[in-house]
Amino acid sequence: MDGQQPTGAGGPPGQREPGTGRDPLAGTELTFLLGISFQLVLAEFTRRLDAAGHGDVRPVHGMIFQILYGEGATSSELAERLGVTKQASGQLVTDLENRGYVRREDHPQGGRRRLIVLTDKALAHLAAAGAILHQLESEVAALAEDGNLLALRAE
Repeated sequence: MDGQQPTGAGGPPGQREPGTGRDPLAGTELTFLLGISFQLVLAEFTRRLDAAGHGDVRPVHGMIFQILYGEGATSSELAERLGVTKQASGQLVTDLENRGYVRREDHPQGGRRRLIVLTDKALAHLAAAGAILHQLESEVAALAEDGNLLALRAE
């Protein structure tokens, strides 16, 4: 923080003067604006996933699907990538397994380890989530001044 008081979304009193051309959020911390933006996009993403029939999947599940996509992972590997305990990882996997999103298979290297892999149901969720994210990005790009997000992506 730069020592200034963060300003709420409405800005200080009197800053929202119609016709002045001033940015009502000019004094707001960029990190605050980015955080609020993330929360709004995530809420809309979750709402659209629900409308598409994937309302039982939360953002943490999407993170798990991203980690498991392709080769899969062991519960220990998943715990490490998520930054949670092995017990928490195991509970998440059991929940997703019970709901048909993942399955446990013998590890190709043998031993007692089990490989957690995605099912077709999880892959369908990822396809729907990807389509929704592309829609949201297109909508945000349409709001951008020049209609694209290349400058943001380049940073």
